Amino acid sequence: MILYEYPFNERIRTYLRLEHLFRRLALLMSREHPVDHHHALATLFEALDVAARADLKSDVMKDLERQKGVLAAYRGNPNISEAALEQVIGQLESGFNALNDMGGKIGQSITDNDWLMGIRSRIGIPGGTCEFDLPGYHAWQQLEPARRQADLARWVSSITPLAESVRLLLKLLRDSGAPQKVAATAGQLQQNLPQGRNFLLLRLRIDPSLNLVPEISANRLMASVRLMKHEPAERLQPSTDDVTFELTLCA
Repeated sequence: MILYEYPFNERIRTYLRLEHLFRRLALLMSREHPVDHHHALATLFEALDVAARADLKSDVMKDLERQKGVLAAYRGNPNISEAALEQVIGQLESGFNALNDMGGKIGQSITDNDWLMGIRSRIGIPGGTCEFDLPGYHAWQQLEPARRQADLARWVSSITPLAESVRLLLKLLRDSGAPQKVAATAGQLQQNLPQGRNFLLLRLRIDPSLNLVPEISANRLMASVRLMKHEPAERLQPSTDDVTFELTLCA
């Protein structure tokens, strides 16, 4: 099954973008080739660009506190595992404290590094990081993989608290939804959303053998899905087939 996710607001959209970049960064750092580490740095700079929003740190900390309050209300509930509950609450507290202890802006130690900023200023230029433009960067790429990985780990550590907090918040959000089977008639589905609930994320799973791609739109009142036929190297075309797929609404 292929999973598609649609955020209902800009804050969740930012969290999903950061999660996407953090996952890519972890994968590239685990490899050893200089090209992978070049793209790891490029991904790190992308994450910094996304995290540059002034109120992001505050938003994440507020969400951590809100989730802690929601879970704390389950203490003493006989249907809830106290050990599991306290473990998650502890993770939320650790994330909040780690972000609170971060001085200055997110990734401040990276932006204060003139060598890294020199690479950042050139990395968006086609071919801008050739050895004749950045000889010091070229020399770094010739180091042993373990040395480069250690440097990357040190630089990434300045945004690790943000990465862990976003990961935890998105996990809790995804766990809040219950999947249901729905049917799109003639390739389209429109579903009214229950009143009184503030949905933040729509998740859709569809069988890849159908060769269909969902175009999703949603607001606090309604969710809409239009299925498009996907043929390699061709423009998407509307589907008119009746199709069943899995839909999850997370609040």
